[in-house]
Amino acid sequence: MIDSLNAVSSFTTRGSDFNGVSETRFMSNGSNAVDITGEVDEAGNTFADYFSGVTTDAINTVKMGEAAAIEGIEGKESVQNVVDAVMNAELALQSAIAIRDKVVAAYQEVSRMTI
Repeated sequence: MIDSLNAVSSFTTRGSDFNGVSETRFMSNGSNAVDITGEVDEAGNTFADYFSGVTTDAINTVKMGEAAAIEGIEGKESVQNVVDAVMNAELALQSAIAIRDKVVAAYQEVSRMTI
């Protein structure tokens, strides 16, 4: 799964694949708006930067869960810390899967539209 997340992350760093998008241009990123057309927000971030950061965080969370599980097997980590790390990794993985499913569903819906 980490390889899949890395593939998504590398896809978003290729450049703007969202040129010409006229609706739903902005996503909320705290107090800043992220423009998905490739333009930058007030902080200088594009949608690709935002999405790349999200996938990187998910990858790191899964890696920390794996490391905690290995340390737990070796007896170097407490059971509570292992469970917390594994549960966070599971949540990150479920979120990544949900995002992937939404992207695939959106793509299928757009491909069914008549021109």
